[in-house]
Amino acid sequence: MKPLLKWTGGKRWLVPKLQSIWHNLPTDKLVEPFTGGMAVALGLDPKSAILNDANVHLINFYQQVRKGLVIEHDLKNDAHYYYATRDAFNALIYDKKHKTKQAAAMFYYLIRTGFNGLCRFNNSGEFNVPFGQHKSIRYRNDFGEYKSQFTNWQFKHGDFARLKLEGDELIYADPPYDVEFTKYVAKDFVWDDQVRLAHWLDRHTGPVISSNQATKRIVSLYKDLGFKVKKLPAPRMISCTGERKPATEILAFKNID
Repeated sequence: MKPLLKWTGGKRWLVPKLQSIWHNLPTDKLVEPFTGGMAVALGLDPKSAILNDANVHLINFYQQVRKGLVIEHDLKNDAHYYYATRDAFNALIYDKKHKTKQAAAMFYYLIRTGFNGLCRFNNSGEFNVPFGQHKSIRYRNDFGEYKSQFTNWQFKHGDFARLKLEGDELIYADPPYDVEFTKYVAKDFVWDDQVRLAHWLDRHTGPVISSNQATKRIVSLYKDLGFKVKKLPAPRMISCTGERKPATEILAFKNID
């Protein structure tokens, strides 16, 4: 099934490579500490899954979909309507009503309609992505067909280290990427978190796959912990002093033949 959201850094392009590994593993359980747009879980279709993310609004949306989310009002590709909805969504956050069906419907609309499908919040926790100016948007109002798919999947919000695992699951980790240029670094996931994640993955007794940008320190970090590291071209571009070039990413493997 297709991802419900266009999500920055989505891994739909990687799913065929991961499927070829998944089908040869002795497990039908998947753990994603950074589930994002959920392309991997939907592509691998595990019997059971723990899907976690630090974005509470994203997880609320998935939880509401599992309950059979239906958006009963019209969704418009209109700037005035967009900014009014953004204000209403931020009011729900301020009133601590962001874990509701109403908030999930607004979140879906804002991600689909906002600029470049971005999900961004300011220091006050307010969604601040501008209107996207798309020529046309195909919205979904009824998410019922995903309800059965999500039945045996758990959706968690929080730090990856808090997840309680059995030990035999496949962990696929796709954290915010390490980048060489400070202005691109995610403020909420710094180098110490990259190191903490790598060591947490290393302690897992089941199969592990981790994605990241192929910076020298990321490659060294995983190789030093005994991971097999494979570099591969990614379908995105990176910029250095105005020059754009294809990005190179890694897949780091552990406990996989």
